[in-house]
Amino acid sequence: MTLQQLRYVIAIAETGSLGRAAEKLFVAQPSLTNALKDLEKELGLVLFLRTSKGMTLTTEGLRFLPYARQVESQYLNLMEAFGKIERRKASFAVSTQHYSFAVKAFVEMTKQAEAAEYELAIRETRTQEVIQDVSSLRSEIGVIYLNESNRKPLLKLLDQEGLRFHPLISCGAFVYLWKEHPLASRPSITLEDLRPWPCLAFEQGDAPFYFSEELMSTEKYSRLIYCCDRATVLNLMVGLNGYTLCSGIICEELSGVDYIAVPFAGAGSPGDAAMEIGYIDRRNSVHTALGLLYIEEMKKYLRSVPAPAGGES
Repeated sequence: MTLQQLRYVIAIAETGSLGRAAEKLFVAQPSLTNALKDLEKELGLVLFLRTSKGMTLTTEGLRFLPYARQVESQYLNLMEAFGKIERRKASFAVSTQHYSFAVKAFVEMTKQAEAAEYELAIRETRTQEVIQDVSSLRSEIGVIYLNESNRKPLLKLLDQEGLRFHPLISCGAFVYLWKEHPLASRPSITLEDLRPWPCLAFEQGDAPFYFSEELMSTEKYSRLIYCCDRATVLNLMVGLNGYTLCSGIICEELSGVDYIAVPFAGAGSPGDAAMEIGYIDRRNSVHTALGLLYIEEMKKYLRSVPAPAGGES
């Protein structure tokens, strides 16, 4: 098994095609095909299903891919520290729930990137995909939250996937809404106050309730609208006086000044209205220079947040 073969597997998995992978790697397709066959023969495994629509990872391939990415990542880190790689692009990717502080940290990290060339990615996506991205090393870091209702199942899942959770900040719950909302001037808001307006939630597909990004996810809302991105949520806050329950910090630089966070006077268990936001990474992983810088920028931003707010949307 060679590093080159591992890179071939990664490229095929990312592109879903032998032809596109060959183009990305600047190699002849027959060479790529033969290298993959040799690797599968050596391992005694079939890593890809070959179909008319392209290449799809098998169950064994899905298990193999994170290890391949980890070996490649560690090799690049080693060469960056002790070797010479001319004009190698710095690379970093983060997957996150929909937090503007995560975007703000990404902006600041990028401004400070010392590499002449880089290839970066930030993926605001579903909770399950955040975990999958970090597990497969598609992303170096993921950003999620834990609370009383989701902590046990999510920590169990993270452990099964070989991941760790690192707390960044703990905070109470806030109602996030448009500054002209009829409830915007209240010192605090209860769930009963919110009944006339639609609750906005990020769609999680068929995933269990504990993958929800919003607090009080098991509550029976009479009016509920699912969305896929932050821009749509903000538009519906204005158009429909919608709201969401979140951790409370608003990065005005990115989100604008038209939205506010009002303390939520929750009912039920106090733990349901408390959040612990943090980042996840692979166990025993070594972060890239950009990864370390991104973590520091998240911490720096969150340290600047007034203590009573403590969170983000």
